Amino acid sequence: MCELLGMNCNVPTDICFSFTGFQARGGATGVHSDGWGIAFFEDHGCRIFLDPQPSAASPIAELVSRYPIRSKNVIAHIRKATQGSVRLENTHPFMRELWGRYWIFAHNGNLIDFSPSLDGPYQPVGNTDSERAFCWLLQELRQAFGEQLPGTAELFQKLHQLTLKISEYGEFNFLLSNGDALFAHASTRLHSIVRQAPFAEAHLMDQDVNIDFREVTGANDRVAVIATLPLTDNEAWTPLPAGTLCCFTEGAIVHQAPTRPGPPRT
Repeated sequence: MCELLGMNCNVPTDICFSFTGFQARGGATGVHSDGWGIAFFEDHGCRIFLDPQPSAASPIAELVSRYPIRSKNVIAHIRKATQGSVRLENTHPFMRELWGRYWIFAHNGNLIDFSPSLDGPYQPVGNTDSERAFCWLLQELRQAFGEQLPGTAELFQKLHQLTLKISEYGEFNFLLSNGDALFAHASTRLHSIVRQAPFAEAHLMDQDVNIDFREVTGANDRVAVIATLPLTDNEAWTPLPAGTLCCFTEGAIVHQAPTRPGPPRT
């Protein structure tokens, strides 16, 4: 399976520290060697880097780990292919336009026999279940809201309904953002941490790298990091409950809803 990394902040922040550990899992400390990608929102623009090489051996990934691009929303992905060949067009994250905004999507999991009807402008370029799911999500959002971008609460409610439908086909961990909010679905496994004052030191699991956040943050900064597995070994990461869709804005969860039935009441 693949691994996901996301960041949502209340001030533009670079992801170099977290990405350094994440990068190593793409072929060095992990088996996710079938490509990688990362997308940074900057106002209404979006920088995206994709490479079908393992991130641990990619010169582009090395550049990203050292280049402090500041963003309020970031989505990254390292791939272990389940559907679709190892090619650039199948490399996550995927990008499309909706309502005059870029949308970024990355998926971890496996959707069995998911072949929705795609009859609008959103068509897959590659042959992954992930890109099909992304195209269908955007198609259904446009059909639901027309040409008007809805508020975050309305958008979350509709995404919750659509996520319920796709989840019937299998494992559907994903990160999705339009630059305003970051939506995270923990179908099976996602973890998060919110870094805010009082800040402390952190140490990566996959690289012998430390950072003292007291030296690089402001008193009012708040940074939420979402990852398939914790990236540091001296911080308290929180597992997102399996079967939960969350919406992060300004570095905090503002909406949360279950995507699978809870245990029966007794």
